[in-house]
Amino acid sequence: MPAFAWPSDTDDPPLAPPPARTPLDLGTALWRGDQLGGAPIVTRPSGFAALDAQLPGGGWPCRQVTELLQAQPGQCEWRLLGPALRSVTEAGAPVVLVGPPQRPHLPGLAHSGLGARGLVWIQAQTPAERLWTAEQLLKANAAGALVAWLPQARPEQIRRLQVLAQHFDGLVWLFRPAAAQHEASAAPLRLLASVGLDWTLQVRVLKRRGPLHEGVLALASVPGGLSPVLVPRVMTPSALFEARRRQQRPVAPAVARPGAVRHGPTALTQGTADVVGRAAATLAAAA
Repeated sequence: MPAFAWPSDTDDPPLAPPPARTPLDLGTALWRGDQLGGAPIVTRPSGFAALDAQLPGGGWPCRQVTELLQAQPGQCEWRLLGPALRSVTEAGAPVVLVGPPQRPHLPGLAHSGLGARGLVWIQAQTPAERLWTAEQLLKANAAGALVAWLPQARPEQIRRLQVLAQHFDGLVWLFRPAAAQHEASAAPLRLLASVGLDWTLQVRVLKRRGPLHEGVLALASVPGGLSPVLVPRVMTPSALFEARRRQQRPVAPAVARPGAVRHGPTALTQGTADVVGRAAATLAAAA
């Protein structure tokens, strides 16, 4: 029978796991739902201070999909993305365009600081070709920015692009029609853009990581090359419309008085009828 050994006083007790250390300031370690953003993200300035103030991280986010909606393609793309795309090309990274609705106008883009050497245009026709091309570019991580026009993309396809974009170091923009704002989307950031008066862009933030944004942002954006040739009154056409509206005097509608007498299709007042009656009597007596 084996002998039983009592534990000696020299045996050390088992080591307990070290207590979890908590940050000294819990307020800096927690993210509240009413604050912009969450985990630290890499961003690039949009070129519009008012827009950066409403974007998580203070600019266009990298490693995620940004969905831009507009009523008609070709209205807001270059004016809204021009400053950010210029910074990408100046850093030596290419900008890839997948399926733009119209042929890029290189002289106009040059006024915005976008040279032909920094742009790669992929002419994908069908929705399947555009989606496949965008997926391959995200997997290769071979561009500084990806701009794709996917008007017919389905929610599950947007979700797949968002997963792939998490391993893409650059910026990713998807342009879709304004009607898609009522559809579900996995894109963390969604904006609705339109053209306003006085050369402005009207932008609504439909979705972002943080509190709901209310109202419309008016971003001053004169197309490249027009600033030196536009006179001051043309820079603010809304002032011209207001001045013309004030110059147009409203015409008061004709209202018949209570004493009007109708004679056939013409309405005559009582005084006019008496004058006509006396004239008729005079002509009859002279005859």
